[in-house]
Amino acid sequence: MSGEDDAAFCAQDVRERDFERYALTLFVAPEHRRALLALYAFNAEVSRVRDMVSQSLPGEIRLQWWADALAGKEHGEVGGNPIAAELLHAVEAYGLPRDVLDSLIEARRFDLYDDPIPSLQHLEAYATRTDGTMLALSARVLGGDAARAEAPAREAGIALGIMRAINLLPLHASRRQLYLPADLIAQFQVQIEDVLVGQPTPALRELIGHLHGVVQARYDAATAQLPSLPPGVRPAFRQLALLRRQLEAGVPQDPFRPPERSRLRTLWTMWRAKR
Repeated sequence: MSGEDDAAFCAQDVRERDFERYALTLFVAPEHRRALLALYAFNAEVSRVRDMVSQSLPGEIRLQWWADALAGKEHGEVGGNPIAAELLHAVEAYGLPRDVLDSLIEARRFDLYDDPIPSLQHLEAYATRTDGTMLALSARVLGGDAARAEAPAREAGIALGIMRAINLLPLHASRRQLYLPADLIAQFQVQIEDVLVGQPTPALRELIGHLHGVVQARYDAATAQLPSLPPGVRPAFRQLALLRRQLEAGVPQDPFRPPERSRLRTLWTMWRAKR
């Protein structure tokens, strides 16, 4: 595939698997769009490894392939993988730190197993290394000072990551995997088996309400810092507009039946955020 074909492949891939981030790229300067789509395609790829394997070992091998690709070890024809080719192009063009991308890959190893998240602190660390990393790298692509973007990226990443865990509760429960912190499960006396069979209970709704409060606090901390960033960098954080809409909607009555989010509404929200 040519470079243009690789870029088109990434754009289509992100459009299908991560429409929120795809919508974000429609409202940034065109010269940065290709690198952002490469990052988001890579993120979508490592995020779905758990869904592509039936056992943890093949998943470990897939994640190790990506780690080797970043290290320059071309196992399995890295150049023939359009997402890998575009990611390496973005890394070189924007000086993206490979160790940060390695940390994201390492965080995704947790997805391969059914071990519980021990605490809220651990969930926040996971969100920082996944969603927070993507925000910080996006800001760097858009021309931001990495040091200045680090704090708001961490706060926003935690907010987005925790809300993502809430939104994906039905999927995680269906494969008997929990991203709800074990310390909060004990605090609110939530029965794990109720969660795994998709049974909404008052205790579970109370726990999720508590997490909504954490998300709101992190959202507030992130948005308070955004005005200090250069205007060209702020589009990296436009997912927060979608998060605000969710927070305003409040805690769903049934967390196993979250409200549907249309693509048209996503685009409208991103456009409003740009305005």
